[in-house]
Parts: sequence; structure tokens; C-alpha cells
Amino acid sequence: MSDMDKKIRVGVVGVGSLGQHHVRIYSQLPNVELVGIVDQNRERALAVAAQRNACVLDHPDDLLGKVDCISLAVPTVDHAALGTHFLKNGVDVLVEKPIAVSLEEADALIDAAREHGRILQVGHIERFNPAVTAARQILKSPKFFEIHRLSEFTPRSLDIDVVLDLMIHDLDILLTFVQAPITDLRAVGLPILTPKVDIANVRIEFADGCVANLTASRVSTEKIRKLRFFQPNEYVSVDYTRQEMLVLQLQRDEKNDMKIDGRRVAEPPQEPLKLELQAFMDSIRTRSIPQVTGEQGRHALEVAGLINRKIQEHAAVALSR
Repeated sequence: MSDMDKKIRVGVVGVGSLGQHHVRIYSQLPNVELVGIVDQNRERALAVAAQRNACVLDHPDDLLGKVDCISLAVPTVDHAALGTHFLKNGVDVLVEKPIAVSLEEADALIDAAREHGRILQVGHIERFNPAVTAARQILKSPKFFEIHRLSEFTPRSLDIDVVLDLMIHDLDILLTFVQAPITDLRAVGLPILTPKVDIANVRIEFADGCVANLTASRVSTEKIRKLRFFQPNEYVSVDYTRQEMLVLQLQRDEKNDMKIDGRRVAEPPQEPLKLELQAFMDSIRTRSIPQVTGEQGRHALEVAGLINRKIQEHAAVALSR
């Protein structure tokens, strides 16, 4: 049996709103054995396990020696402690976004993976959206981004603010699309339904002249997931939810008159989370660098932290007036 055909033993720690889908997908992937699941809420774990004929274990340590890798879908405050523990014990880890609550904790995860020769992948799911993949292929020299991520209120992920909950998806994409350093960043945000910031608007300027405006809200009346960017003679609109891309180009006809030519690219529908977990399995089998590295997850967290500091500064100034 080749390494590519070898069955990978996997566990899932945390089976809440997202972790339960990790369980579902792992139970369906070829050459993958779902060894067991763990959750602090045992009743929830049993319910998820019953749907997938999975085994429920009492403690994360019960997976050690039985699995090659885990998906870590627990609250962000637990990412570093659990993630480093598994990495140091020879287990590859996919940690959901954000990678950690602080850069120090992100560094601990990255260092543990490096020192123990383990795969560490961060769950920035939009990297695997077919529309984003299509947009990356035509990306040339973007000059301006307009990005909106709006959601209806739900009780999930309230341990973190909207920047770390929602906007960080788009920060990760933006930071892979624009390689230049950030030269200026301005941000405002407000808590609306929770003690943490629920809606935020950010303007980022890069050293190459590119500018990006981002808005994230988890108190909207509708769900919007759109990224638009402008580059010379071209406008590109990506709809994350529909997994389609609209491209408008400035062209000249046979009379040398300018006109706008548009085309809509609808990729074959695919589940980004499934593509993400398949990529994680491929990295494990080939011992190759994952598509979303710990360092990239740290970079997105670093910019998110800067945004939150700017929001706090703006709020402090407003209160002093």
C-alpha cells in the first residue's frame, strides 16, 4: 500500500456548530478513519456521534496514540493549550480560525509544529472557495478592494468580536491577494447586541498603493459575502455564497471604440470545508506545507489585533469629546 492510500486516523475535538461538520466530512472521506470525537458537552457529542456511527471519548488525551491528526474546533481561548499539547505528542493539527487569541499563543503553536515536525493548518475556509480560487487566477495588480461580510445574529462564537469571528476570513484573503506591507489602517466598530464589537468598518492602505475597505457585521438582517476588486481595465466581483465571479473588462471594438465586456464565471458547486479537510489530508500524506500555514494564520491575527486596537483608540477619542 502506498502512502497516498494509507488510511489516516483522525479525531475531532469540539463538535459544536462547525466541528459537527468536520465529523460529517471525515466520516465520508476515502482512506480516512474517524477514530473518535470529544466535546465538553457529552450529550452533544453523543448526538453527533450517533449520526455518524462515531465513538465518543471522555477527554482529548484519550485520542493520543490512536490518531494521526485532529481537527480542533473548540473556543479560541483553548486553541493554544490543546493544539500545542497534541503537536508535542506527535499529532498533526488543523486548528479553526482564528489561530489563537494572541500572537504569543500563535507563536507557541507554530513553534510546537516546527520543533516536532508536525503539520499545522489553520481553518481559513474561504481559501478553498472555488470562486476565490478562480479570482486568484486572474489577479494581476489590484488597486482597490470593497469587501462586505454581513450575517444575521446567532449565539455562536460570542467569545470573540466580529473582527476575529467574521472579518478575519476576508483579511486572510486580502493578505494573500496583496503582498505589499500595510502603511496605514483606520477602523471603527461598535458593540450592539453583545459586550464585544458586533459591527466594524476598516480602511487599509498598502505600500503598493492598493486600498481596501472592509465591513463586517453580525447584526444584519441579511447574509452577504462579497469581495470586489478593481485592477487596470478590469472589475471583479466574487460572491462567496454563490461561488461565482463576475468579471467586467474595458475593451475596444473593431472601430477602436471602448466598451465594457462582461462575463460571469460560475464554478461547479463544491463544499469549501470538504476541500479544506481534503487538503489537510493531502498535506499529512505527503508531509508537505499546508495551503494555510500557521504563519499565515498568525499574520491575519496580527492585522485583526491592529484593527481592534484602532477601534479602541477611536472609541476612546469619541468618549473624551
